[in-house]
Amino acid sequence: MKDNDFTTGRILPKLIRFMLPVLLAMFLQAMYGAVDLLVVGKFCTNADVSAVSTGSQIIMTLTNLLVSFSMGVTVAVGQKIGERRPGEASRLIGTGLVIFAALGLLFTAVAAGGAVPLAIIMNAPEEAFSITVDYIRICGAGFIVITAYNLLGSIFRGVGDSKTPLIAVGIACAFNIAGDLLFVAVLHMGAAGAALATVMAQLVSVLISLVIIRRTKLPFELKKEHLRLDRGCASSIFRIGTPIALQDLLVGVSFLVLLAIVNGLGVTESAGVGVAEKVCAFIMLVPAAFMQSMSAFVAQNYGAGLPQRAKQALKVGVTVSFAFGAAMFALTFFRGDLMAGVFSNDPQAVLDAWDYLKAYAIDCLLTCFLFCFIGYFNGVQKTAFVMAQGIIGAFLIRIPVAFIMQRVGGGSLFLIGLATPCSTVVQIILCFIVFAVTERRGRRAAGR
Repeated sequence: MKDNDFTTGRILPKLIRFMLPVLLAMFLQAMYGAVDLLVVGKFCTNADVSAVSTGSQIIMTLTNLLVSFSMGVTVAVGQKIGERRPGEASRLIGTGLVIFAALGLLFTAVAAGGAVPLAIIMNAPEEAFSITVDYIRICGAGFIVITAYNLLGSIFRGVGDSKTPLIAVGIACAFNIAGDLLFVAVLHMGAAGAALATVMAQLVSVLISLVIIRRTKLPFELKKEHLRLDRGCASSIFRIGTPIALQDLLVGVSFLVLLAIVNGLGVTESAGVGVAEKVCAFIMLVPAAFMQSMSAFVAQNYGAGLPQRAKQALKVGVTVSFAFGAAMFALTFFRGDLMAGVFSNDPQAVLDAWDYLKAYAIDCLLTCFLFCFIGYFNGVQKTAFVMAQGIIGAFLIRIPVAFIMQRVGGGSLFLIGLATPCSTVVQIILCFIVFAVTERRGRRAAGR
């Protein structure tokens, strides 16, 4: 576990060494939805593409809610490891397993049982409505599997191990690609086949993770008596994870509103934005990976009483991710049609996707700041602020701007897409203000 101790040594090499497996795992995770859309876009109609776009956005919103809440496990476990208290880490993990089992069953019922009303809420185009319902229902039936995967990944990252989740998701991604080709290209099952392939691949990922965790030497012991709802541990997980999860849920809802606005423009526009969202999942990978890595890195140093090292890690993360963001801006803004063309054969859908992507290209320059700040604030347990800034950005900026742009922009997807970088700017300003205020208070306390 020496390589997983973030409290000593040079920051950049350790942060990069931890971040790269997280990045690759997120890349492969993004490939799940991307391969679905890629295969469906090549072998099916725009209605199927629209169904995968709308359905996967709903599933991704619910999945992100689980991922965000699991950050409560990652941060709490990371702090106990930093404090050298493995016994408490064991109780935290046992409690987390109980909580997430209940959440998995709940989300399965919501997604599988509520597929029709969810498709109605999302204003799914008439031509794609029934296909969208099938996609949501099949993916929803496998939510218990998705829940298990994300919890296991959070446990590994909490102890500083980002390589094991990478191995599991890499093998599962290969199964997903094979399943898409079989169910969509060979058996012609359309969007439903893509959903089935995704669920089966997630199941493979969970089984692999369970095998690995049984054979890995961990810095704690997990016994049967730990598998219970410990009130103190549950309180820590909910206190850290709930604000993060609520923030991500509401942010996800704001993006669902954007998609519902676009769905009202027509099936081709819906397909175009669906393609653009898949491209966005890749161009935002580096800042998103830094956000997850920053939380684990900062949590250990915060638990070990090393706040200056945590702040230095924030500066390093912003610098590295900004360099990547600048490259992604240039590629996406000027040649986004090449990236969109990978996912669709329809020329108009590709042009619509590129129009929307130009707004996201601007956001590439901004998220390197926002995501690293969010990771830092999560690691130091300022999750209430993370929730507040996310809600402000989503509901006071992103949604109102999208509605305004829809009315005054003549249906321009670029103008509707500008709602996202507008909200990011406001959120960054809030992060700088809170960081500066916290620094000032810290210096005053030290002066006493």
